[in-house]
Amino acid sequence: MSQIDIFEATSCKPEYVAAVNRLLLQLCSSPCEMSAEQLQNLVNEPNSRLLLLTVDGEVMGMCTVGFYTSPTGRKAWIEDVVVDAQCRGLHLGERLVASAVSFAEREGFNTLMLTSRPSRVAANRLYQKVGFERKETNVYLKVKSPSQPSPSGRA
Repeated sequence: MSQIDIFEATSCKPEYVAAVNRLLLQLCSSPCEMSAEQLQNLVNEPNSRLLLLTVDGEVMGMCTVGFYTSPTGRKAWIEDVVVDAQCRGLHLGERLVASAVSFAEREGFNTLMLTSRPSRVAANRLYQKVGFERKETNVYLKVKSPSQPSPSGRA
C-alpha cells in the first residue's frame, strides 16, 4: 500500500524543482522549465498555491490554484494539473483536483474554474466526474511579442 500525500509547497527544495520540471515535460506541448528562483517566486506568490502530490515521498503530481477578487465575487482557477505518466489510472488526479476544490471552498471562493484542451480526453472526463460543468464560452489569448519580457522571467 502506497502512502499518498497532497500538500501546499511553501519552499523551493531541489527535489521540487526537479519534479516540477519532470511534470511540466508531460504537461506542456512546447518545452517549458522552471528555475529554482522561478519556483521560489511561485511559492511566495500571495495569489496562488502550488499543490504537490507525493507517492511514498516522491512528487508524482501537481496543480496550481490561482485566485483573485472581482466585482462579481471571489474567483479561483485550477491550472497545470498533471500526474506523472507512471501513476496514471490510480485516481490520483481526482484526489489532486479534490484537494484544490477543498482549498477553494475553505477560502470562500464562490466561483472555481479551469480549462482543459479537448484533446485531453481523460482529464476532461475527470473534471466532469468531480462536478465541473462545461461552460460554453470563448477563451481569448493575447500572445506577447518576443520583445516583451515575461513577468516570470521566462520567454
